[in-house]
Amino acid sequence: MATIIEQKPLFDTLTAGENVIFAVSNTNIVSTFTDVKFIATVHISNQIPNPSVLTDVVGTFKTTPNNAGVGMFNFSPIVESFVSSDNLARKDSTYKGVLNGTDNNVPMHLIDKFSGNINTMRYLVIKFTVQYNDGTGSIIENTTGDISLPMKLINGYLKYTDELDLNGVNFGYNILNKFSFSNTQERKFLTNAPLIQYANINDYGTVGLLMSNPFFPGLGSAGAYGIRYKYYDDSDVLLNSEDIQQSSNGGFKYPQSIIDAQILYAGVFPANLSNWSTIFNVNITKLSYYTFQVIGSTGTVMSSLYRMNINCPNTKGFESIRLCWLNQWGTWDYYTFIMKSIKKISTKGSTYQQLEGSWNSSSYRIDSFRGGKKAFRVNAKEKITMNTDFVNESESAWFEELINSPEVYLLKEKSSDKLNSSLNKYVTPVRLTTSSYTKKTVANDKLMQYTFEVEKSKTLRTQSI
Repeated sequence: MATIIEQKPLFDTLTAGENVIFAVSNTNIVSTFTDVKFIATVHISNQIPNPSVLTDVVGTFKTTPNNAGVGMFNFSPIVESFVSSDNLARKDSTYKGVLNGTDNNVPMHLIDKFSGNINTMRYLVIKFTVQYNDGTGSIIENTTGDISLPMKLINGYLKYTDELDLNGVNFGYNILNKFSFSNTQERKFLTNAPLIQYANINDYGTVGLLMSNPFFPGLGSAGAYGIRYKYYDDSDVLLNSEDIQQSSNGGFKYPQSIIDAQILYAGVFPANLSNWSTIFNVNITKLSYYTFQVIGSTGTVMSSLYRMNINCPNTKGFESIRLCWLNQWGTWDYYTFIMKSIKKISTKGSTYQQLEGSWNSSSYRIDSFRGGKKAFRVNAKEKITMNTDFVNESESAWFEELINSPEVYLLKEKSSDKLNSSLNKYVTPVRLTTSSYTKKTVANDKLMQYTFEVEKSKTLRTQSI
């Protein structure tokens, strides 16, 4: 009389925002007894959970059989609470060559080479059992149940346009086929950003690497080994190249069972490279663009080729505004707005009517600075309106994620730091106040530009009177 899993997610790597649906059955008990309820014990952990113990149980959930005698669960509303964004780098990464300790305060965007994840992924195992009324009024739980295989949850979501695979009654999105690295050379980082991006020479930023890929026989030590950078001048002449391995540089050698190693972050933007790369810094005055892609331990190319174009200095004097936002796959995307930007500061304060002179002394004294309506406190908020340069259709589609993102930040460019600084000057939380987005195309709009507005979410509190 075992409880059996009849339907489950098709793949073992899931986004927490998708439907995580299971259907379970126990024909003998459902047809024989009353008050039947199927029980799901959910285990979530940084390590592969052991369903025989209760150490990592996050909840127990029950449902009654439907008209087909099957119990159905959707765990998405439950599991999505156990993954979140990685705003700080893992303790074994480095910033400007200094190893991050356990009291790490380095924003993830500023890492030198690699960092493991802390919150982006978790392991999930679910055990299913059944309870029933044995006819005497006693509630019996049949503990002989089915247990799901270990699954990995990513802090992401699926769009309605993401194509699902179907195998019998099981369905799911094959995230490994798109983002895990292999010798097919067509896999991507955890982003929907275009393969060609633009950045200022002092811009920070990272990309996410999904390390949960299968082994590939014949490749020796299979799996992603590191990233290969190639630096070019404006005549497309190769200036130099270098391979940076994950292991010993803040990342992990594939494979690793700990969850921290399943998603890595790599600092691939110009400021990240300039913090540590001698080759990058030697060629910085001649550098026009560079490429980067994942390689295996034997030098085998394992991902698509990405290109980073260095923006020319803006001769019109516009201040660059760089935004970063949480993307669909739970890692970070970036864009630098290099055209005209406008900053507006609005204030709101409390007022009171002040007496003109001194009434609490031996004689009345007239003070010219007293009297009238006074501000008790003034709080200021800043709004920034920014404009893109002319963009292509791939960037136009990509901006949709900026509008939908729950986390958006202003990211300052590289600068000198005080000793033992908290580094809080680099990342500023903002709220995107642009509430509508019209996707543009070349056919409809010819030249395409976008305007976005953000509001700093922290209020500047001034002195109180």
